[in-house]
Amino acid sequence: MNFKEVPNVQPLRFLSEPIYSICRVVVGFMFALHGAQKLFAVLGHEEAVELFSLLGFAGVIEFFGGSLIILGLYTPWVAFLASGEMAFAYFTAHYSQNIWPILNGGETALLYCFIFLFFASRGSGSLSLDRMIWGQKRA
Repeated sequence: MNFKEVPNVQPLRFLSEPIYSICRVVVGFMFALHGAQKLFAVLGHEEAVELFSLLGFAGVIEFFGGSLIILGLYTPWVAFLASGEMAFAYFTAHYSQNIWPILNGGETALLYCFIFLFFASRGSGSLSLDRMIWGQKRA
């Protein structure tokens, strides 16, 4: 069979918007959990970080940013900020240990960085507070 004869079939195209929204909610939830660990000393952390420190600032971005991403509220702006935070975290905490993310423990930071960059470019999606509040144009 010639590849030119194969139709361009995208079987899940009709689910693109709901899948994107589910992905946004799950990633936002996981990110918020990282912030909750830092700010509230839960989920494996024995004590909260100093609020007025780099880790405290990261915890605020992660918890509140993740919550806004879950809701789909100001997602492009919040995701861009979160992407920058994760890039900063990668280069300050991981990169100096080894160039390869799998060896320096920074693969999670890099994944979040690029997922949030995608969210920032894509917007809040159809199932979001942005869409409900501001309509089709804003989301």
